[in-house]
Amino acid sequence: MTRLSWHLKTFVARFERGAAPSEPRPLGNRCLVARALACLSIALLFSACGKQDEKPVAAATAAAPGEERMPDGTVVIPADSPKLKEIHVAEVKTASVPFDEVTSPGKIETNPNLVSRVAIPLAGRISSVLVKLGDSVKRGDPLLTLEAPDADAGVSAYLQGQATITQAKANLNKAQSDYDRSSDLFEHNAVARKDVLTAENALAQAKAALDQAQAALEQSDRKLRLLGLKPGTFGQKVTVTANISGKILEMSVAPGEYRNDPNAPVMTIADLSTVWVASDVPESSIRFIEPGERIDVELTAYPGETFHGRVTRIADVVDPQTRTIKVRAEMDNARGKLRPEMYGTIRHTDSMKTLPVVPAGAVMQGDGKTMVWVEKAPGRFQPVEVKVGERAGDMLPVLSGLGAGARIVADGAMLLRAQ
Repeated sequence: MTRLSWHLKTFVARFERGAAPSEPRPLGNRCLVARALACLSIALLFSACGKQDEKPVAAATAAAPGEERMPDGTVVIPADSPKLKEIHVAEVKTASVPFDEVTSPGKIETNPNLVSRVAIPLAGRISSVLVKLGDSVKRGDPLLTLEAPDADAGVSAYLQGQATITQAKANLNKAQSDYDRSSDLFEHNAVARKDVLTAENALAQAKAALDQAQAALEQSDRKLRLLGLKPGTFGQKVTVTANISGKILEMSVAPGEYRNDPNAPVMTIADLSTVWVASDVPESSIRFIEPGERIDVELTAYPGETFHGRVTRIADVVDPQTRTIKVRAEMDNARGKLRPEMYGTIRHTDSMKTLPVVPAGAVMQGDGKTMVWVEKAPGRFQPVEVKVGERAGDMLPVLSGLGAGARIVADGAMLLRAQ
């Protein structure tokens, strides 16, 4: 306002000096001066209005009433401020977190040591199928029944073995009697020595025949027991039972079919109480992995949840196409959440290190820096730059910039950022 008035007065003075002293000032000049004064008044009016309009703008960018922001970024919030109630502070603690690790994609597989491929023991017709795909079975549970001609042949062989033993025993008794008689006659010089030797040889052959008949009978009996059949009964059906407890994952049999290949499996049972997870580790990273090493598994099906296992096998060869090495680890699946063919990410942890950890929500990113808010005193918060490692669950390990025991803003850090 003062600068504008000075310019206007200077303009009027110069204008008046331009007229001759003896000449009267024209009326038009006086009008011009009046107009200039009117413009000055309007300018002053708009200037005052402009200053009044600037106050709300400044107020909009200022901090909340009573809140103070220091040059180093420290924010001081009064104890009675409602914002302070929305800011939750927690103490920084330490935890054992992976320090050196290899990350690779992985897939859940069945444990090959706990998989049973069921086949029929004899060629024959499938009489009935007692289970369905996906059923849970226990070891010894019946799976299907089979009508097999060889089952009757086994019963017949058993009966023949019994008859052979009966005949062999009779021949042995006769041979024993002949030997005893020949020996007695020889003692009385009634027969020659060769007659005794002949009887002795016949006795030995009879004993051997009985031993062979008994062995054949035991073999027939064992075969019947393996098939679950009773000796002496024809027309029995063979019942195929489960060798392990688990779930039926595959089935390729139906009642009424005739199967003549005992080597072809008709169903697959897998015990899923433990599963394997397989991953292809780059050749350059295989040096970090050892048998027995702990792994962490994050599956696509269960985001945010981490499973654990131990490395059980490392392949002996490198895949020439992908330059990777197959690594397998065993995982507990007592809860049944892990299913074969699930995909996820495998972290092969080489070593563990105890570091300060902070909640992931406490870390702020901005201006190329990673920051957390540290409580220096009640209501007084200072931003501190930190360096964090790989996320472990909901926590982030702090590599530098912050120590255990510090009190940080765990929730509500966004309320402290500069507007």
